[in-house]
Amino acid sequence: MATSDDGQQPSQATLTRNWDELLQEIRVTQTGVQILTGFLLTVPFSSRFDELTTFQRAVYLAVLAGSVLTTGLVVAPVAFHRMLFRQRRRELLVESANRFAMAGLATLAGTLAGVVLLVVDIVVGRTQGWVAGGVALLVLTGLWGVLPLVADRLDDAPRNPPPSPEDEPD
Repeated sequence: MATSDDGQQPSQATLTRNWDELLQEIRVTQTGVQILTGFLLTVPFSSRFDELTTFQRAVYLAVLAGSVLTTGLVVAPVAFHRMLFRQRRRELLVESANRFAMAGLATLAGTLAGVVLLVVDIVVGRTQGWVAGGVALLVLTGLWGVLPLVADRLDDAPRNPPPSPEDEPD
């Protein structure tokens, strides 16, 4: 069970706000992932798919699997909510959704880097594909993982105060 910095259980208002924020973030991610997955599912039916090398087919299958896994991870909080609806498990939902969202972002970064590797390999060459895929993975890891932690450490502005009892709904 999650506790706040002062050792207290999160309030229902805090849990509800956290749940709503997570759902909004998941909606943004889910749309892009579903478009990517849909596109990847059509690729084998294109006329040039037979021209792919064994390596390119392996990368394609890896990014397809990554995209499907990412879809599963970002949709999992919805399934959790549906299965636990009205069971008074908001804290479990928020904690689980956060873990799924983090895992989904990690698999999305790997999947996008794989897509870049595949496309650049087809268009320019294998070495350039590896470089471009590696750069994509580094950039996404930096933007989504490292930069938020660095910004948090460097920003000396005070943290938001914890919710007060008057923030609770009546």
